[in-house]
Amino acid sequence: MSAAGWFIVLLALVGANVPFLNQRLFAVVPLRLAESTGHRTAKKNAWLRIGELVILYFVVGALGFMLEARAGNQFDQGWQFYAITFSLFVVFAFPGFTYQYLVKRR
Repeated sequence: MSAAGWFIVLLALVGANVPFLNQRLFAVVPLRLAESTGHRTAKKNAWLRIGELVILYFVVGALGFMLEARAGNQFDQGWQFYAITFSLFVVFAFPGFTYQYLVKRR
């Protein structure tokens, strides 16, 4: 596997965990606080995290597609390829999911 292939795998691993490791949108944009709650920090809900995960999947896929085109050998992909790569992206998100939802905090 080439260096570009390993770079995309590493980028997918990082990108899949970004929605779960912090409370900011795409790890950059802070969320607005809800006026009705007494909490000082805003928490992302699960649907927002899933939306981030899907968008980051397409961003990483576009970068992979760009690197493949730059290498000169672009291949047509069917729906099976996208189903498998999205499933792999969700599996890559497991460490972040575990940290966010399954680790008990004191």
